[in-house]
Amino acid sequence: MSSQPVQGLPILPGSTFRDPTKTAFHRSQTLSYKNGFAFKQTPTVGIGGTRLYVNQLSQAELDELSNKRPTLTYGQPKQAPPSDFIPAHVAFDKKVLKFDGYFQEDVPISTEEHFRIRQVGIYYYLEDDSMSVMEPIVENSGMPQGKLIKRQRLPKNDCGDHYHWKDLNRGINITIYGKTFRIVDCDAFTETFLQSQGIELNPPEKMIFDPYTELRNMPLRMYVTPSDFDQLKQFLTFDRMVSLGFVALVLHRILSQRTFPSCVLEISDQEVLEWFTSKDFAVGKSTTLLGRSFFIYNCDEFTRQYYQDKFGITDFQPVNIKKQPPEEIKQIIPPYNGYGFLEDSLQNCFSLIPQPPRKNIIKMLENDRKVLRYAVRLESPRPEDEKRQFILSYCLATDMISIYEPPVRNSGIIGGKFLGKTRVPKPGSSTENPVYYEPSDFTVGAMVEVFSHRFIIVDVDEYVMNYIEHNLESFPASVVESMRNHFAPRKAAKEALKK
Repeated sequence: MSSQPVQGLPILPGSTFRDPTKTAFHRSQTLSYKNGFAFKQTPTVGIGGTRLYVNQLSQAELDELSNKRPTLTYGQPKQAPPSDFIPAHVAFDKKVLKFDGYFQEDVPISTEEHFRIRQVGIYYYLEDDSMSVMEPIVENSGMPQGKLIKRQRLPKNDCGDHYHWKDLNRGINITIYGKTFRIVDCDAFTETFLQSQGIELNPPEKMIFDPYTELRNMPLRMYVTPSDFDQLKQFLTFDRMVSLGFVALVLHRILSQRTFPSCVLEISDQEVLEWFTSKDFAVGKSTTLLGRSFFIYNCDEFTRQYYQDKFGITDFQPVNIKKQPPEEIKQIIPPYNGYGFLEDSLQNCFSLIPQPPRKNIIKMLENDRKVLRYAVRLESPRPEDEKRQFILSYCLATDMISIYEPPVRNSGIIGGKFLGKTRVPKPGSSTENPVYYEPSDFTVGAMVEVFSHRFIIVDVDEYVMNYIEHNLESFPASVVESMRNHFAPRKAAKEALKK
């Protein structure tokens, strides 16, 4: 029994005592009836009529206070921050829904098939709601296959709507650009994704195959009527017996098979009933085989004995023929068409796999980076070409000529490369046997014709004169004398400056 505070004493720890004279410990009545309805009343006194020192609040008010206790203690709760925004192209990156389907294509011009079943794969890209239709490539199908519809947003109707992944399911038809596709199944990822979004999938259907393709895949059974002729007996009797007759081409006939080796007939509806036999051949007689006429002029000893025993033929007089020697066929080289170098183009006439023409490697190594330069002017009836100056360069390693025109300001003529490196033939030489320009052909005052353009040499480089002095055997005396006379004034001026 709990102790009760004594009246007149402060309510402090240790100052509450139990009243030994108290004998009533009944509880107050809280339930009553009013107008026939049960009501709950708040007690006014405690057990035994003691005073209540608590607030007289109802149970609803107490529950409300208990619910608001965290709010009263900590204040109003703060809302959780929203989750980070993830765009669709990141959330659904590389996530593709794949559906298996087919469509039927009419074949109006074929007598073997009236329609064709073509299997396709329908791909739906979740990142941008685009779709594509791919057909597996079948080798030697004769039809354009692969990507039937490129990746794009496909229209659903004429109202501007587009297909969404919610519109796709197994066992339905979808129309894309006039073609109706039947969806029969999907892959595991597609099935899991659609089920997670609350879409009820239809049961999968069986893929339909092309009937004509299935017919072609069936093994072809051909029945051949067996022959009444005993081929085994003939093989055992005439095995290793070969009749040999000498014609313009050597003619063999296998007696055990009564046929010719390597004789191939074209497939046709007509059955061949007549074949060549031994009695169709004789010395001095012509025979037509596969459209070609053969003349038999002799045979071997075994063939003579075979014909004598079987047919009683003893006349095997050989025919004397003269073999004509084969005619020598001269190779005709087509004319040069002007493209590329003549020596390079000529290799196409000598071999199926043309090889580049051989180069003089020793000459290229000895004359590497050696160039003879000449100052030339253009000979032309036009007055604007009279003052044009050019530099003609001769490469000693490859015997090629290039022409460069130094640009002149306000001349109205664009300078630069006039002729790229190429071998220039002399005027009057034939196309089949061209004669190209050499260093001995260039001297001061000489005219050089380059592809219908005439140039006059007006000056040369000192390097040209030094090259001529070291290679006098390669230049005629007139060229050497002309060069020496041209450089004589310069040489005299240099000696005068030295003195």
